[in-house]
Amino acid sequence: MMYRHMKNRLLAAGLMLGLGLTAGAATAQTPLKLAYALSTSSHYGAGAKAFASAVEKDGNYTIEAFPNSALGGEREVIEGLQLGTIDLAIVSTGATLNFVPQTGVFDIPFLFRDLQHARHVLDGKIGQDMLAEFPKRGIVALAWGEQGFRHLTNNVRPVTTPADAKGLKIRTTENPIHIAAFREIGILATPMAWPEVATALQQGTIDGQENPLSVIVSAKLPQVQKYLSLTAHVYGPALVLMSPAVYDGLSDQDKQLMRDAGVAAAQSMRDYVDDIEKTGVDAVKAEGMQVNAVDHAAFAKAVEPIYPKYYKQFGQELVEAIRQTQ
Repeated sequence: MMYRHMKNRLLAAGLMLGLGLTAGAATAQTPLKLAYALSTSSHYGAGAKAFASAVEKDGNYTIEAFPNSALGGEREVIEGLQLGTIDLAIVSTGATLNFVPQTGVFDIPFLFRDLQHARHVLDGKIGQDMLAEFPKRGIVALAWGEQGFRHLTNNVRPVTTPADAKGLKIRTTENPIHIAAFREIGILATPMAWPEVATALQQGTIDGQENPLSVIVSAKLPQVQKYLSLTAHVYGPALVLMSPAVYDGLSDQDKQLMRDAGVAAAQSMRDYVDDIEKTGVDAVKAEGMQVNAVDHAAFAKAVEPIYPKYYKQFGQELVEAIRQTQ
């Protein structure tokens, strides 16, 4: 009788312990930090939200987002990925070319005809081969996201021709490809980290900046800029990146989860851009911004003299392969 009683107690204790372990496993989730430079209402914010939704449905991970450059500028964030102090990030190629220089080819002015052309390139062999370069630099690239085509804003005058742009002090990313093109036009290109831009515009230390409509709207630039010129001078990709310190330790199943989440984030960014391309101009006009079209052919012609430099840097065959992608 005593033996049976002790056996029942041991079975009950074992059952309780087993339940406790199971409950602990079910509730233990790994938190991952995701950094990006813009607000939660931006295309980056949309991508971050989609990424979190895709990952968290698995139940093993939680995504803690750090918008508005809370963990530093894009360059610092990428360094954090390499060091393993940041787990995930959504960034522009303005920052990645300092780590994977080949990505700069997509920043050549007037290279892409439209959004569909750019997406076909990034989703095809050229873009996917480029993602494979990142691990060589201590970064995992999960997917190509999107910002859209970059336009010029300033507080001095409307810009319709390259001559109108001469002498304007314009903030650029730390991107030598963009800087070379602006200087060819006669713009005083001023590299500056994004967190410093709003203050510089308010204080008048720069005349303007250049960014896609997705940024112009979400960053509320109509509050500090008078003129928007629809130059569409450069297509702006984005990237969903991960630290190899995390990725390399994942199971094959969880690696696929992260890659799928990256694709979901990229699609969300593209959907955001598609929407803002339809609504963005009206939105900034409603806030008092003056918007004008430009002589697009004249701007493209103005930067032609620096194309041999791009051919030398990236290879004429690659540049022409991008141009000819259908």
